[in-house]
Amino acid sequence: MSVKPARSWLFVPADSEKKIDKAVAGDADAIIFDLEDSVAPGRKQVAREILGNISQRDGGPQWWLRINPIDSDHHRRDLKLLARHDLTGIVLPKAESGQDITHIQHSIGDIPIHAIVTETPASLFGLLSYRDAASPLTAMSWGAEDLSAALGATSKRGPDGELAFTYKLARSLCLAGAVAAGAQPVDGVYTEIRDLDGLAAEAKAAAAEGFTGKLAIHPAQVAVINDAFTPSESQIAHAKAVVDAFKADPNAGVLDVAGKMVDRPHLIQAMSLLERLR
Repeated sequence: MSVKPARSWLFVPADSEKKIDKAVAGDADAIIFDLEDSVAPGRKQVAREILGNISQRDGGPQWWLRINPIDSDHHRRDLKLLARHDLTGIVLPKAESGQDITHIQHSIGDIPIHAIVTETPASLFGLLSYRDAASPLTAMSWGAEDLSAALGATSKRGPDGELAFTYKLARSLCLAGAVAAGAQPVDGVYTEIRDLDGLAAEAKAAAAEGFTGKLAIHPAQVAVINDAFTPSESQIAHAKAVVDAFKADPNAGVLDVAGKMVDRPHLIQAMSLLERLR
């Protein structure tokens, strides 16, 4: 299902009109109206009413709806908001396998789905299964907060500040699982909202690894994330040169482009980079 890759995915609590207005006026590529973790149980119906009353719009950033998990009492009531035709798709939390995507598809059809795929211990064993349920699956991201709570962990990071092995594993499995399923791999949140330098470093590393975007939890993070996932002019020029070189010599296995040896994997990387610009 074709949805333009988004660099920044900004969560906004759906029960706060003030925060919604600020998010909509910002520069995020995608806004996620959150009905799950950031909205207390007693406020969920209020949040649905607020979202139902937002003026319809044409154009602008993608609008996504994070619904409550499939096994929750609120799930079906959340899905009624899909009557809004300006929603791009839904964000499915606590997804555990491709069967969850199929379940949603049977309920609502081929509406684009962004699945958060590492929030439970069981989910780590089902990442390849999304490849077989890829029809409405548009993006996959990973989450450490719910996973660490489920595991009973006291920290997600080691003394050096780096993610502990369990969460590095979850992140890597998300990346590989998303690419295998033909979905956009989206990096998880950076929780230190005042540490923009740390965010920039993490986002740039994620882009280098193959992620196409990153989740944001504060408007101040959006510009940093957009910058990290925007290819530089030199990267774009090199990608075009690689594509042009193979177009001129389609039977070549290895070519010299600006003094560097490039082969078919480099062509795939170049085509992927240019595709994200469309």
